[in-house]
Order: sequence, then C-alpha cells, then structure tokens
Amino acid sequence: MEITAGGLLEVRITPADVGKRVSVRRVEAVVSGSPEFTDTVGVLTSWDQGVLLITKKDGQSVRIAESSLVAGKIVPPAPARRRGPAASFEELSRVAARAWQPLESERLGGWTLRAAAGFTRRANSVLPLGDPGIPLDEALARVTSWYAERSLPAYVQVATGAAGTQEMLGAELERRGWVNEVSAEVRIGALAPVGDVDAPAAESVRLTRVPDEEWLGRYGRVSDPDLARRMLVEGPSVWFAALPGGRAIGRCVVDGRWAGFAAVTVDPAHRREGLATAVMAALARRALEEGASAAWLQVETDNPGALALYDGLSFATHHTYHHYRAVS
Repeated sequence: MEITAGGLLEVRITPADVGKRVSVRRVEAVVSGSPEFTDTVGVLTSWDQGVLLITKKDGQSVRIAESSLVAGKIVPPAPARRRGPAASFEELSRVAARAWQPLESERLGGWTLRAAAGFTRRANSVLPLGDPGIPLDEALARVTSWYAERSLPAYVQVATGAAGTQEMLGAELERRGWVNEVSAEVRIGALAPVGDVDAPAAESVRLTRVPDEEWLGRYGRVSDPDLARRMLVEGPSVWFAALPGGRAIGRCVVDGRWAGFAAVTVDPAHRREGLATAVMAALARRALEEGASAAWLQVETDNPGALALYDGLSFATHHTYHHYRAVS
C-alpha cells in the first residue's frame, strides 16, 4: 500500500481508474477498539454510489464500501511467469478453441458464437475475443436469440486473471443477471517433463485417431456416440489414448508448439495407480514426436483430484475462465 512520509496510508484511486488492476485495503471489522484490515487485488470493474466492485483473478467479485477504504493504488500487470512456456491470453484462447471445434459458428464483430448440439459448454458458448461491434445489450440480445433458435441455453465464456482478460465483460454480465455456472483453470507447462515421467504403464497405452466404444464408455458424457465422435476427432492433430479394459483414457490435440490434454479419466476402481499420469506421458511422447514443446489443459476448479495431478506435473495456472449463462 502507499505510505506517505508521515506513515499514513492513502487512497490513490478514483472512479476514473475503473478497468485498471488495483490493490486496496479496507477496514473489515473493529475488535476491542482496534480495526482489522483486509487486502484485495484485482480489476476495478465499477465504482458507483459509494461502492467499489473488484474482480479477483479467480473471477470472484468483491463489493467494497468506499467508506471502508484506508488505502488503494494502481498496480502493474502480474509479472511474467518464470516457469513453463510464455503465452498470451489470446493465443491460448484460440488454441483451445481449435481443440474444441463447434459444428457451426457465426461471427459478431470480435465475438464468435459457437454451437454443437449441446456437446460441451466450450463448443456451445460465445468466445468474445474483441468487441462485438454493436452496443453490449444489442449484442447479448443477438446471442440469446441465436442460441434460442438452436434450442440451446446462451453461454458466454469470460476469462479472468491475466493480461487482456475480460473482467469488465464479466461484471457487465453479472449486472444484467447472467449467472456464472462453472469456472475452470487454464494451465500450462513444458511438454518434455510430462513425457519423461516414470510411468511404466505408459508402455501399455494404445494410441488411436478415433475413439472406440470402450473409450466413449469410459468418457461417460456421451448421449449421442456419433455426435461425440464427430466432435472429438476435430482438431489439427488429435490423438486418443486408452489402457486395456478402459482403465484410463485421455485425449490430446497437437497444434503447432502446443499439445492440449483433455478427457483424462480413470476407472474409479483403479485410481491412485498412476494411470492418469501414464496416459498423459504416452500422449506427451507422441506430441513431442510431432514437434510440440508446450502443454495446456483446462481443469474445473471444483475437481481436487485433477488439480493435484496437474500440480504434480508442474502445470501452472495461466488464467481462469467462466461460463456465464443467460437467465430468462
């Protein structure tokens, strides 16, 4: 926090700083006559009628009464990561979009409306990389109408926590009653260490270009197998991994320097046997053969088992994304 020569904290932000990354300290409570303070860092998404709204990197919005502030300042963007590959938010977003391609899409300025008969939120949501080219309320009306025509709920994918992410858009959606239905971390890491993991079971992993019935059965989120196959095989270079008996599966999309991991699923009867690591190691080795050097994946924030697995493989969080759903 800013401290003056006299040792006093200062509030050095104003409503004109909306849209900037800030750090603030506020009085949370007074206990036995002594104030207790709470610090918050994030993007200042609004300052209206004496209330600040700050969106933290995980997407959580914090409301703060202006009267409770004791200090505040603008802070620079988060420093570049010191491990793993360098990547911009936009680059990763486009790579991820190519890994989960919709059956149909339509451009609305810098937004892309995507639909795939409801198979995965990623392929059935708006990817807003840029300005829609029309006022926001008009754009959202177009979005809800477009998805209604396809008998689908309207979702907008919004990212937080990195340079160039969309905290302001998320705040605007919340003000209009849209609901954050699910959040996931986008993690990145070096690819070679994943392939080098000591995982003996990796030698038994079978790699194919098309998922078979056993693979789809373990994946478990398939109501229409033909649609699932059609969706899952789309991408620059797609590989499916499986251990005998469907004990564990995975999917990897190789796209230039990037290898994207997804659908890593283990039979509950065989968990804690290192099978997920084995599947990822086998896929990583194939991706390295195709020239990839960096890895990415998406993991929902309420999946502690997967988060622990990726922590162990040194995947670092790059940003978080959220699917906001329109509420009629």
